[in-house]
Amino acid sequence: MRTHTTTASTTTASITASTATTSSTAAAATGIAAVRNLGILAHVDAGKTTVTERILYLTGTTHKRGEVHDGTTVTDFDPQERDRGITIFAAAVSCAWAGHRINLIDTPGHVDFADEVERSLRVLDGAVAVFDAVAGVEPQSESVWRQAERHGVPRIAFVNKLDRAGADLDAAVDSIRERLHPRPLAVQLPIGAEESFTGVVDLVHLRALTWHEDGAMAHGPVPAHLEGPAAERRRALEEAVAELYPRALEEFCTHGTVGAATLTAALRDLTRTGEAVVVLCGSAYRNRGIEPLLDAAVAYLPSPLDVPPTRSADRTQQRDPDPEQPLTALAFKVTAAPTGRLTHLRVYAGTLHKGATVLDTATGRRERVARILTVLADRHTETDHARAGDIVAVVGPKHTRVGATLCDPDHPILLEAPVSAEPVVTVAVEARRATDTDKLAAALARLAEEDPSLRVATDPETGQRTLSGLGELHLEVAVEKVRRDSGIEAVVGRPRVALREALVEGVTGFVHRHAKQDGGAGQFAHLVLDVHPLPDGAEAEFAFASTVTGGRVPREYVQAVEAGCRDALAEGPLGGHPVTGVAVTLTDGATHPKDSSELAFRTAARLGLREALRASRMHLLEPVAEVTVTVPEDALGTVLGDLAARRGHVRSTDPGPGATARVGALVPLAELFGYAGRLRGRTQGRGTFTTRPAGYAPAPTPAG
Repeated sequence: MRTHTTTASTTTASITASTATTSSTAAAATGIAAVRNLGILAHVDAGKTTVTERILYLTGTTHKRGEVHDGTTVTDFDPQERDRGITIFAAAVSCAWAGHRINLIDTPGHVDFADEVERSLRVLDGAVAVFDAVAGVEPQSESVWRQAERHGVPRIAFVNKLDRAGADLDAAVDSIRERLHPRPLAVQLPIGAEESFTGVVDLVHLRALTWHEDGAMAHGPVPAHLEGPAAERRRALEEAVAELYPRALEEFCTHGTVGAATLTAALRDLTRTGEAVVVLCGSAYRNRGIEPLLDAAVAYLPSPLDVPPTRSADRTQQRDPDPEQPLTALAFKVTAAPTGRLTHLRVYAGTLHKGATVLDTATGRRERVARILTVLADRHTETDHARAGDIVAVVGPKHTRVGATLCDPDHPILLEAPVSAEPVVTVAVEARRATDTDKLAAALARLAEEDPSLRVATDPETGQRTLSGLGELHLEVAVEKVRRDSGIEAVVGRPRVALREALVEGVTGFVHRHAKQDGGAGQFAHLVLDVHPLPDGAEAEFAFASTVTGGRVPREYVQAVEAGCRDALAEGPLGGHPVTGVAVTLTDGATHPKDSSELAFRTAARLGLREALRASRMHLLEPVAEVTVTVPEDALGTVLGDLAARRGHVRSTDPGPGATARVGALVPLAELFGYAGRLRGRTQGRGTFTTRPAGYAPAPTPAG
């Protein structure tokens, strides 16, 4: 996790003041300090893409406001995104505000595309989390928040849709506190409610910001009827900040209040350290609240200079965000099309020039950068160079994959790549016409290049080509992309979930002797293994230890035994599924002076553990999902009965907004195929549901 550093400079009263920072090159430092690499994170339909569209319009990047429902947004440019009305692919855009350059990535909000969020967060310095003012924190809001937490990305919160019936800023802030557990600090007070929402009181500067119907913003004094509530909330904000920030506490104790400059500095530092989260509000659809959101992003979220230097995967090297350092960049997105490849990069150090030759340290290949492009979703503008802090796309590298490090060939470095989630759903994909088989294989390979969470394989038993992904919608979108881009009629089989095998009861003192003689040097290894299930709640899926003493098994052979055990766990005894939750201890062994080798011990461990697992008690695990269903109250009984029929375990039933109920349940993923259509039918189209992965649970034992 990254821990963000803060500067000691004193901010001015303006919320848009940038942090003064030193670097080896003063001019370069000034430029990099004015860069913000930010992501927009939220649950599906919370309004991320609309927020992005309003930002692009207000910054003058676009000259017309795009609308999701009209299919005219900049970032949802893919035909499927416009047809479905959701963000599927993370899209990067750049804009300028108050002397700062903002590189923005609009991320998907659906759980099936969480890997797009993961890859984006790997290269971001800050994020804006968008919440629905009626629903508050929703399941995927929580998931993306945790993803950002794992990457150490500071966040500010924007409570959107305050113009909706039932919108409540205080309830949304409470849900942030209760479900996400940060210290939320609301810096605004709404003016009006629901349909009459017209603006906000800026509690830091105690002024009113209101918006006219044409979207123009006006500054003014706090309305008379809100002077009391605004003073109370400003006082509560000062007290909360003083508890967390020593300089604010000192000022509060000395003067009985905290000035705007100190509050701004405190909020900036608390945001960057993760001790608190600044909360703003508005209605993006009605163009209200976006200007102060941009001001807050510039004031509170970090520049590339405010985060620690990037380190190599083995932690032995580091690079500062300095254009004079050796080039260091990470590829976080690849668009592979029949006409060419576009590789999206975050430049961490150095300067990348058009025509330069760079080293891909993952493959050892040298690649030539033919063109460098600044990105506005699917539109590009060519530039001659990119320097530390920039997010750009390049044309030229032919073999670079997502997660690859591109660097100066004379100063190689390997950065840690984003980790892709393991697929949980698999379908068989075939071309309807035999003549399209090779074209389909090429199209699927291109698809897997773009999205590492998709896996293409050939079933060894049936010879069918299979596609695995993170959910039913994920695979549906992938297959539709193949059809549209390649013109191939693809036939898709019924989805199958990825099962696992788990150890229930193991064996102790299991002896395996491996001896093989085919002429010449033979193979000999003797092992004694204890095999037990890992305790509940263990983070690792496999644990290995050795208690052998006296050199009966040399250290290099012990490492080979561990590798052989990992090989054995790839296919379990119940059905050839991966095995999880196993602890293996090597307790004894023996070697032969001539025939023992690392290969012999690795082979012995693989074969021996497979035999031990066959002698143990095992059970199957199936993936389960945490499901949140929002339904009309009159359809609640029907929906509960349907969830029970799908082997769902209902955990909660709570009142939702309006005359609705919200049901939380744990349901096997296999039972959710086709659930969207069934739910629409049982609720006359009024029911909605969301899911997020919840790990694995024991699967029912087949009858007979």
